[in-house]
Amino acid sequence: MTTAIAAISLLAFLSATANTGGEKITILFFGDSITAGYGLDPDQAFPALIQDRADSLGLPVEAVNAGVSGETSAGGLRRVDWVLQRPFNIFVLGLGGNDGLRGLDPDHTRENLQKIMDKVRENRPGVKIVLAGMEAPPNMGEEYTRRFRQVFQALADANDVVFMPFLLEDVAGIPERNMSDGIHPTAGGHRIIAGNVWKVLEPIITP
Repeated sequence: MTTAIAAISLLAFLSATANTGGEKITILFFGDSITAGYGLDPDQAFPALIQDRADSLGLPVEAVNAGVSGETSAGGLRRVDWVLQRPFNIFVLGLGGNDGLRGLDPDHTRENLQKIMDKVRENRPGVKIVLAGMEAPPNMGEEYTRRFRQVFQALADANDVVFMPFLLEDVAGIPERNMSDGIHPTAGGHRIIAGNVWKVLEPIITP
């Protein structure tokens, strides 16, 4: 991420912090390029679509996009202290995809994601965590993809989280729902992701 983009992201994040109301339910989306909406306008990324859905229903929700393209679980662990400077009620953890693309050790991915959740709980007691699972690409081999998939299930089993097994459900591997790189969802793909994420969030927002 360039310095200019980082500066813009920082200003946007601080602006969102300043506008947080005490009665709002703030959802912090902490992820990588999928969350950030790589290649799209920010209002086409699924966190913005979640905001649109909440607004249309008159729900007091603020969706904050804290996605950074290229982020790994290790990068997220280094960055999480910064995002913990602002208040939020729901933490959507959507990291790990770049670990799988790079063939990083699944044990390290699990350790990093666990530490991120530990930091969130330590600094924001009572926050609800949503864990969005990812899949490794099939070219990494059957054994690796199996171990990688088990990371998210193991974390879900060991922690009191709301678990979404695969963030890219009904999007990954479908050419018309992804950009030419076959990795990043199109605007249409993000609409599908938003619909799936909303099904997970709605019971938390409107219990």
